[in-house]
Amino acid sequence: MLGQFDNLAFSVGSVKTIIAGTCFALLFTAERIAASAQRPDDRARLFRNGGLWLIVVIASPLVVAPMTAFGANHLLWTRPESFSALGLFFDLIVLDLWTYGVHRAHHRIPLFWRFHKVHHYDEFLDTSSAFRFHLGEVAISAALRLIPIVLLAVPLMHVILFETLLVCAAIFHHSNLRLPPRFEAFISVVIVTPSIHWVHHHAVTADTNSNYAAIFSLWDRLFRSRSVTIRQPDMKIGVEHIEDKPLMRLILSPLMRSE
Repeated sequence: MLGQFDNLAFSVGSVKTIIAGTCFALLFTAERIAASAQRPDDRARLFRNGGLWLIVVIASPLVVAPMTAFGANHLLWTRPESFSALGLFFDLIVLDLWTYGVHRAHHRIPLFWRFHKVHHYDEFLDTSSAFRFHLGEVAISAALRLIPIVLLAVPLMHVILFETLLVCAAIFHHSNLRLPPRFEAFISVVIVTPSIHWVHHHAVTADTNSNYAAIFSLWDRLFRSRSVTIRQPDMKIGVEHIEDKPLMRLILSPLMRSE
């Protein structure tokens, strides 16, 4: 059983990596052709973001994958096959709602925020910001996601499909891509766009604690966490009154009381 899971997880995980990599490559190129905000000299920034991403990539098989394997093999019940079609849509909605709640918790629970603020220290947003997460936060989020997976018996394929959509959505709404205003306003009714998420990274605490949605934008409207701030190309990005840090400081910052 575990061997079958490993083979299936490797196969679909490879597809997920290809899709996410393609999405990143396309948007990374597009945001440099049609930039919304002027890009700084960001070689050091890209090194920090890439370093955090590399740590997660290396550690995920040892941290995240075993959690997913545990959840897939410890579902509380088995769904009837007739529920599969409707179940996929249901699972995507529920997992996205859960992700909204977890994201909000990362801002409200001090221990979680110590890890999540590493993501917010970034002083500019582009596609690389979508991969700038502390390993501790990734582990916390993966562990918390087991709750709906186990309770609702979410199939592994649905989980991986959701994770693929989530990664692509994160690359998109962190991107510095300039979209036609009317088009962005139109699609923002359904999905999170760069203008929505950039406000979440505004270096003003009231805005940082808003706009938590990941894929579908309705959650912030439904739970009244949508900011009224309108994104400006020159708005300051980051954490209010705190500057970004070198890579090693970012790795250690959740463990340092002064951070």
